[in-house]
Amino acid sequence: MSTDPTSHAKATILVMTAGGANPAIVINALSARWPDVHVIQEHPESKLEIWRRRARRLGPLQATGQLATMIASRLLKKAANKRMAEICHQYGAQPVLNPAIPVHHVGSINDGKALDLVRTISPSVVVLVSTRLMKRATLAAMPCPVINLHAGINPAYRGQMGGYWSLVENDRANFGATVHLVDAGIDTGETLHEVRPQPAKQDFISTYPMLLTAASVEIVCQSVEETLEGRLAPRSPSGPSHLRFPPAIWTWVWHGLTKGIW
Repeated sequence: MSTDPTSHAKATILVMTAGGANPAIVINALSARWPDVHVIQEHPESKLEIWRRRARRLGPLQATGQLATMIASRLLKKAANKRMAEICHQYGAQPVLNPAIPVHHVGSINDGKALDLVRTISPSVVVLVSTRLMKRATLAAMPCPVINLHAGINPAYRGQMGGYWSLVENDRANFGATVHLVDAGIDTGETLHEVRPQPAKQDFISTYPMLLTAASVEIVCQSVEETLEGRLAPRSPSGPSHLRFPPAIWTWVWHGLTKGIW
């Protein structure tokens, strides 16, 4: 893959994200290779919104248990920060967004302001990194291919916490991430590339996503380059398909105590 930052100089790359360190790693890497990168950053969903959505789908008890896991994992922030610094050093990742990259703020990637920005920016490719689900109508309005970085190997680990669930299910060979085309489903689009790093003993539920993101920079850039050159070769993912959610607090503690997977 060419790493010449002057290649495709006229191409415009648009990243849609809810912000954070993990998307910043990807955005900075893209900006280092292509000079015209824009960001549309949506306002993250509140914990209450997430709880309501999951409660409708999974029931209030499971939704509450999942929220408790996320709160508990944040109590381990000091340990997570130390490990994430090691990951960034290992991969040469930059988790703080370059202030020179233009960022456009919207309520949601699906609202009218976001669509107006897409029309103005006129991207050659759209990259999704940590956003809410792009609605069918929004996807239909995109003027170019839309690709997504998913922290899991599809289709077995669609949804959230794919790396964690692969370890819980003793499927360490499929601890990995997928870059795929976006369709109307949840991580159901055709696969472009996959990567399978090996987690360290000190990794846990708060650090798996950053490890998978940092390890995925090359396949994201490769997918963007292939899109710009019109040589994408998507393939349908095979095997059982499972939509994943964060573990409830009791599930997380059980697997931590019995399997050493936190």
